[in-house]
Amino acid sequence: MSVNKAILVGRLGSNPDVKRFDNGDLMAVISVATGEKWTDKKTGDRRETTEWHRVVLNGKLAEIAEKWLRKGMQVYLEGKIATRKWTDNQGIERYSTDIRASQLVMLGSANDNSPEQSNQSYHQPMQAQGNQQAVYQPNVMPSPSTSMQRAVSDDMPF
Repeated sequence: MSVNKAILVGRLGSNPDVKRFDNGDLMAVISVATGEKWTDKKTGDRRETTEWHRVVLNGKLAEIAEKWLRKGMQVYLEGKIATRKWTDNQGIERYSTDIRASQLVMLGSANDNSPEQSNQSYHQPMQAQGNQQAVYQPNVMPSPSTSMQRAVSDDMPF
C-alpha cells in the first residue's frame, strides 16, 4: 500500500494562470506560499522561511479558481504530488513537481487579515472526483476553527 496526499494552507502569490484547450478542458495553475517562523536557539533571533508550491487545478476546480481566486487569498488545498518531465528549447531535460488539486476551500479574501474576517468568508469545499469533474460537497470537511485560522495566519509570510 502507498499514499500520495498533499495538504496545503497558504496564500496565493498571484492570480490564477488559466489555460483553455481546444477540446474545452480548462486548467488553472496557482502559486501558493506556505511559511514557517521560529526563534533561533543560539541567537534568539526570529527566523522565517517561505516555501512556494505550484498547484494545478482542472475542470470545475479551474473554473472556480478563475472566477474566485485572487492574489493574497488564503486557501486550503488537498491533492497529490506529481512530477513531470519535459525537454526545453535547448534540449535539456527539466523536471517540475506540482500538487494536483482534488479539493479547494477558500478561507478568505485577499483583503482579509484577521481570522474573524476570513471566518465569515466562503468555506464550502469544492472537490474533484473521478475524471476531474468537480462536485460541490458541503460538510466534506469542517470549516477550520478560529484558533486554527489564527495559528495558520500567524505563520503566513505576508
